[in-house]
Amino acid sequence: MKTVVLSGSRLGSTTRTVMNYVATALSAIDEPLDVDLFDLADLDLQFSDGRNYLEYTGDTLRLTQALMDADTILLGTPIFQASIPGALKNVFDLLPVDAFQDKVVGLAVTAGSPKHYLVAEQQLRPILTYMKAQVVQSYVFVESKDVHRSEIVSDDVTLRLDRLVEDAVVLSKTYSQMRAEREAAYAF
Repeated sequence: MKTVVLSGSRLGSTTRTVMNYVATALSAIDEPLDVDLFDLADLDLQFSDGRNYLEYTGDTLRLTQALMDADTILLGTPIFQASIPGALKNVFDLLPVDAFQDKVVGLAVTAGSPKHYLVAEQQLRPILTYMKAQVVQSYVFVESKDVHRSEIVSDDVTLRLDRLVEDAVVLSKTYSQMRAEREAAYAF
């Protein structure tokens, strides 16, 4: 099962810390997983200009192709000014509208205060469902106080991240089995 872990910001370290934890939690699961970790801070992405994602080159093509090929995507994003970062929105704009069809997407959201708790529900989930994602029901909200010196210091957060990873893998595996059974029924 191909899994992409994406840290969706070019600034700060809190989201990357959370997504590093997620990638480590994935490696502890007793399932054969092919995991790729991407951090937008490390990539040189082009701005979306309406082209097909396959027409881009370099990091842009590498990231978009990985997202298109993934079975599961675990997405981390900070909340800046009560919204997702423009760099993350650009990633969505690079992809076709049905890019997340048959993919399970789990969310981890970081923010400086609890005031931004619903941004994932009001902004991110609608984008993902528009792009046909099967979004894991519960997302993990992480405040800045939960991370110190690039380490998660809240046991509650690590427990919720472990559950997010488990839920995403179980849902992805279940949906994959359901699709295989449905396709087998057609006997092609």
